[in-house]
Amino acid sequence: MDPSVLSPFPPCPASPIQVKRLRPEAVLPQRATEGSAGMDLCACLSQPLTLAPGDLAKIPTGLAIALPGPECAAFLFARSGLGVKHGICLSNGVGVVDSDYRGEIQVGLCNVGKEPYTISPGERIAQMVILPVWALPLVEVRELEETSRGKGGFGSTGTAALPGQETFAPEEEGAGKEPASESGKSKTEGTL
Repeated sequence: MDPSVLSPFPPCPASPIQVKRLRPEAVLPQRATEGSAGMDLCACLSQPLTLAPGDLAKIPTGLAIALPGPECAAFLFARSGLGVKHGICLSNGVGVVDSDYRGEIQVGLCNVGKEPYTISPGERIAQMVILPVWALPLVEVRELEETSRGKGGFGSTGTAALPGQETFAPEEEGAGKEPASESGKSKTEGTL
């Protein structure tokens, strides 16, 4: 059976992504490991740039790309280490590079941490993931089909595990469970 029949996504184009260096010092995107979903994007800076807490900056990569076609787009995500350890994340949440965009890829960063962070020239600042895109037509209607959820949103389903949802509960301390503090709570419970 044709694998594309089983997938809800358009077939992956066989053409490679074309990349153009706009400056000689630009670093080509690269996957850190064989299984990495994203290709790391590096800062194309002439000198270090410090982001104070609350600061926003648009960081150039010195690169432009041409995607194979409108059935895919490049999405820019934060690097987990920068976000978790230093509070450096994308100022627009997720960056989108459309298939017909030919300008320089720039990464909007913000510092939501408590300490200044200095970005060095050539530092890996974001990751780029190529994902399928559906360009579906819009149809205006007077009413939408009803669902059991209805208009509930923004936490309307709560935060507790759902009925029947499995949770991890090791039987003894030390079997993959963090040691409990004197209060009986995990030492990291409630810190995120």
